[in-house]
Amino acid sequence: MSRFYVTLWYRWAVRLTICSLFFALLFSFFATLFIYFLRDMPEFTTEVSLALFEIFKFWFPIFWSLGILLALFRGLKYIFNSCINGIELKLLTCDGSQTIEAIGYGDLIKVWRKWLMLLIWLVGSFTILATVFTNLFTSYSGLFEWFNIYWLYGFILLGGYISFIIMSSKCKKIKIVAC
Repeated sequence: MSRFYVTLWYRWAVRLTICSLFFALLFSFFATLFIYFLRDMPEFTTEVSLALFEIFKFWFPIFWSLGILLALFRGLKYIFNSCINGIELKLLTCDGSQTIEAIGYGDLIKVWRKWLMLLIWLVGSFTILATVFTNLFTSYSGLFEWFNIYWLYGFILLGGYISFIIMSSKCKKIKIVAC
């Protein structure tokens, strides 16, 4: 069973990473391009390209944060109905009588809300533990000295693994079946 959860988490983590980075790169590129056009497209020199790169670097973490939310919602759909080591997660209908084979995004809303709240609690717990650890064993004195989107993303990945185990055992709309 642990191989199932590790493989499920690995597939989810890779998809989440690729999807969120793609969204961040795409949106940052378009924001940079918009600003470039807004400034009447100055001649492309070294200074202009460095400035555009700085603009891109500014927007990247912001759009990565938004991309993670979008990728979290889109990625939940793909953890269901995929056979891993003879086991798969099935999403049940509202009454719990039958499984949904073709899962749409509308079918995921209630499960995603529960899962996201569980993930928020887990990430919050990791953040508190990390803050206590950094206050005790490092020279950092506050949360915002070390905490950034990259640490948050690591906590999301770690919390995702634990949330899959908890959700599959506690949520009535998710069922583990042999395939």
